[in-house]
Amino acid sequence: MISPSFAYKRYHSARMRFLKPALEDYFVATLSSHLGPVLREKLADGLLELMDQYLPPLSRLKPGQMLWRALDKRTRADSRQPKFVPVILTLVDDSDIQMLESETPVASQRPHAIARLYRQAYEQGGLLSTRDVALLLWQGEASVSKQRIKYELMHQCILPHTGALHDMGSTVTHKRQIVEKVVFEKKDPVAVARECHHSQRAVDKYLKDYQRVITAHDSKPDVDFIHRVTGIAPHVIKQYLEIQKHGTSTTHK
Repeated sequence: MISPSFAYKRYHSARMRFLKPALEDYFVATLSSHLGPVLREKLADGLLELMDQYLPPLSRLKPGQMLWRALDKRTRADSRQPKFVPVILTLVDDSDIQMLESETPVASQRPHAIARLYRQAYEQGGLLSTRDVALLLWQGEASVSKQRIKYELMHQCILPHTGALHDMGSTVTHKRQIVEKVVFEKKDPVAVARECHHSQRAVDKYLKDYQRVITAHDSKPDVDFIHRVTGIAPHVIKQYLEIQKHGTSTTHK
């Protein structure tokens, strides 16, 4: 057996000044009977990687910003193993103060702040739910949802959130905008999915269900009949019929 060199003996213990060796040493002290050296090193590397993701340097955070763990936009919230990504969100910035200085009511500015949170998370690979935003702003979920819809109607857009991209919401706002853009404005469904921050699967489902409802309605204009034929919930059927009524009246103006 080759004896360690003088240099090794002199400096090896200095490695304990760094985090990874300290973690490995902790595992030796607490889990020595369960973890061998290879597993200890692998576990230490995994913890360091997590810390890099969820503990960014303070230089990345500006005053008025915070770190949040958002749902990875490539996974669903109802997945058995949902994935998350760290995102930096701006709760207040200089433009907000300027708006308040110009006597803009807080109630008028809040929808814009909510939209900013949704968009910032999406740009960093994450999705916020209504619950997320409600927690961050200390608002009720119903209030956040109402203000988000208000912003979407005002700007004719759909903000990227779990209900939109994963088709987990049932609001008529999304259905109306998507169906009207494709059916009445003759836009490409692929472009509409991109424009509305929806999954292609969700857009296709809206369009398919809309066509099924209208076809059944043409045969017999009765909600119970349409429900029995299509299996679509009565309240959703009424939404699609309202969309057709609104879209047809707008087209013929």
